[in-house]
Amino acid sequence: MKAIKKINNNVAICTDNNNKELIAFGRGIGFPPMPYEIKDLSSISMTFYRIDNRFYNLMEEIPENIFEVTALIVDKARKTLSSPLNPNLLIGLADHINFAIIRLKKYKKMQMLFSYDVEQLYPIETNLGRYAVELVKKRLGAILPESEVTNIAMHFVNAQEEKEPVTEGPDTEALISEVADKIEGFFSINIDRASFNYNRFAMHMRYYLKRIKEETQFMNDNSVILQVMKENNEKVYDCAFMIGNFIDEKLESKTTDDEILYLMMHINRIIKNTKI
Repeated sequence: MKAIKKINNNVAICTDNNNKELIAFGRGIGFPPMPYEIKDLSSISMTFYRIDNRFYNLMEEIPENIFEVTALIVDKARKTLSSPLNPNLLIGLADHINFAIIRLKKYKKMQMLFSYDVEQLYPIETNLGRYAVELVKKRLGAILPESEVTNIAMHFVNAQEEKEPVTEGPDTEALISEVADKIEGFFSINIDRASFNYNRFAMHMRYYLKRIKEETQFMNDNSVILQVMKENNEKVYDCAFMIGNFIDEKLESKTTDDEILYLMMHINRIIKNTKI
């Protein structure tokens, strides 16, 4: 196995003997000058194939300790769930956990609700969510709210590849592109569609559209939190509300307050990382 690019001290982009690219975890494998041959394969603790290279820059942005804890969580999910998992789960979940910890520091008084509906529908994924929250507490010292059990569980639900994709209605990628157009117009910005910021946003939009199409939207009565977020950033709320209405018209759905809340968070992130 050859290490070709450092992500951090313990993670590197590698190629195997068949020249297939992968992400490898192992103590110190990011230290030597790249590229180099990893001769002792016992130093590799985990490998992840088929990760979209558009997310490589995002991997470098996520703190090393969060990335490594997420890899342990995803590795347990791979061993627990019977379905193949989307290879980009590692990046999406690491980004989510990183954002959850940042949000915890910024909005300490906000308490989203644990979803008993999700627990009933997806007990195995919910247990994995609990494992993830406990591991974050143990390894990172961050006490995430119970709602993160639900949020992380939904990452595992969405990442299971054996489920047939929902194809009714408008094409998902076309819808995401239209949503980005609307955000650009609303804030008078230009979003770089090749950037990792856009790809991160698109990843979360795919999850949102999938929940709508499969009628598994978040419904945790977070109207109080939504009102606080609206008061703090009314323009982002107005944009999220507009996009929710746009999606509802396209898909004949009804976006919940919880989904508007998540739209606000993701819209806020992409506009903050986009040059006007």
